[in-house]
Amino acid sequence: SWAELRNATAAARRGLVEAGVGAGDVVAAWMPNTPETVIVMLAAQSLGAVFTSTSPDFGPSGVLDRFGQVAPKVLVAADGYVYGGKNHDRTEALAQIVRGLPTVQQVWLVHELDHDAEPEVHIRTRYLRDILAVGVDDLEFVEMPFDAPGFILYSSGTTGAPKCLVHRSAGLLLKHASEHRWHLDVRPGDRVFWFTTCGWMMWNWLVSALAAGATVVLYDGSPFHPEPDHLWRIAEEEQISLFGVSAKYLDACAKQGLRPHVDRDLSSLRTIGSTGSPLSPEAFRYVYADVAPGVHLASISGGTDICGCFVIGDPTLPVWPGELQGPALGADVDVFDDDGRSLHGEAGVTGELVCRNALPSMPISFLGDPNGDRYNAAYFERFPGVWSHGDFALWTDHDGMMILGRSDATLNAGGVRIGTAEIYRQVEAFDEVLEALAIGQAFDDDTRVVLFVRLAPDHHLDDLLRARIVKRLREQCSPRHVPAKIVEVDDLPRTRSGKLAELAVADVVHGRPVRNTEALANPESLGLFTDLEELRT
Repeated sequence: SWAELRNATAAARRGLVEAGVGAGDVVAAWMPNTPETVIVMLAAQSLGAVFTSTSPDFGPSGVLDRFGQVAPKVLVAADGYVYGGKNHDRTEALAQIVRGLPTVQQVWLVHELDHDAEPEVHIRTRYLRDILAVGVDDLEFVEMPFDAPGFILYSSGTTGAPKCLVHRSAGLLLKHASEHRWHLDVRPGDRVFWFTTCGWMMWNWLVSALAAGATVVLYDGSPFHPEPDHLWRIAEEEQISLFGVSAKYLDACAKQGLRPHVDRDLSSLRTIGSTGSPLSPEAFRYVYADVAPGVHLASISGGTDICGCFVIGDPTLPVWPGELQGPALGADVDVFDDDGRSLHGEAGVTGELVCRNALPSMPISFLGDPNGDRYNAAYFERFPGVWSHGDFALWTDHDGMMILGRSDATLNAGGVRIGTAEIYRQVEAFDEVLEALAIGQAFDDDTRVVLFVRLAPDHHLDDLLRARIVKRLREQCSPRHVPAKIVEVDDLPRTRSGKLAELAVADVVHGRPVRNTEALANPESLGLFTDLEELRT
C-alpha cells in the first residue's frame, strides 16, 4: 500500500542517515528490479542524496567502471538473482566490487537466493530487511534547489568507458510526469508495467509513474519463462493499464506465433509502449491483429541522455504502422540535413534527429567534465546551439516520425547514408530470420555493407534464402540497401538493454579492440566475428 511504501522509505532513510549519508552523497544499488530498490531510491531522494543503479547481471568490471567513478558512500546489493528459473549466485562478485570501491562505508545486503553464503566484504554489512523492520514515525524531506543532482545514469559504454550523466531529480520528475499523464494516458489507480532492469533508464522512467498515482508493477527475470507468454499472463492477472516492452520482444512474440488476444484477457490494457529500437510496421500490425486490437500502441524514442523521450505517443491521434506519432510536449524536435536545414515538411527525407530547445531532463553535466567540453562535444558540436541526438530519422506524411537507427552506426553505401533499421525491418520480416545486424566494412578503398543474420532453429542460410533477402531489399528499399555479403552467425551481441551492438561488431571485423565489453549482455558472441573467411574477399 502507499502507507507501507511510505513507512519503508522512512525506515530506509533513517538507515542512510545513520550511515552518514547527506545531501549530495551517492547511494549505489547493484540490484534486481524489486521493491527494495525503489524504497532505497526514494529514501535517498528524500535526503537530497544522489541515487545510481545497475543490475546484478553486470560483472565486477562493468560495475566498477560505473560505480568507481561516482564514489558511493552506501552500496545496496543483492546476493544473486533468478533468471530463466536458474539461481545466479553473486556473492563472490559482490566481494570483488566492494574491494574496488574504497569510498563505501556500509553495504546493505538483500537476500534474493535461498542459501547461507555471505560475501566477504570486510566492511560493515547490514541487512536491508533489518533496516526496514524498524518503525519510524514519519518521512521527512530535505528541500533542494531545482538543479540539485538526484540521479546518475550511464551511457552504454560500448565504445569506451561509460559516461556518467548527472540528472536533476526535479527535471526527471517533470519530464516523466508529462509523458505518463499526457502522452501515455496514465491515470490515478492505473497499473503500469515496463519490462526493464535497474541498469536501464526505463527503470527510472517506470518508477516515476508513482507520481501519477499509479501502481508500479515490477518484474525481474526472463520474459519467456516459465512459459512463452509469461509477460502477457502478468498483464492479464495484474490488470495492467500501460504495458511496456522492447520492440525486439514484440518481434519475438510474433515469430513465436503468440496470440495474447485469443489466449489472455487483456481488457484492462489501454496502452502498449515499445522502445529500445524502431518498431517495424509488421510488429504494429501484429499487435493490432493478435495482441490487443483496441489498444493505443505507442512506439517511443529518447535515451539515457535525457532519461525520457524526444518522440512519443499521442492518444488523441491515429496510429500509423512504423511511425512514432510526434514530438514530446515541450520538445522542439526536428530533423536536420547535413547543412543544419530543417527537413520538416519534406516527408521521407532522412537526416539527424535534433532538439532546438532545452528540456528539464537534459543532464546537468557529465561527471569529471568541469568545463563541459565533453558535454558540448557530445550534443552541440555538430549543430551549434542545437542538441544533436545521434539518431537517423525522417518526418512522415502524417507529421509523425520514423527512427532509422543510430547515426553513428549509419551505413554509407556509395555515398548514400542508410539507416540500419531500414535493412532490419525488411530482413526480419522473413520467418527464418530471428535477428539481423549490419555494418559498413572497409574493403578495397571503399565501404561495403555486410549483413549478419541469426536464423531460427532448423534453418540455414542457403542460396535461396540469400536471394530472397537480396530481392526484398532491392525492391522494398533500393539497390544500395543490398549488402555485399550476407553471413550467418549463431548470435548477435547486444547491450544489456537489448540494443544491437553494431559498433562493437564493426570494431571486431576491422581488428580494433572493443572497449568495455562488460556493457554487453553476451560479450562472448564477439568471437563469432573475428577474422571471418567470408569477409576476406
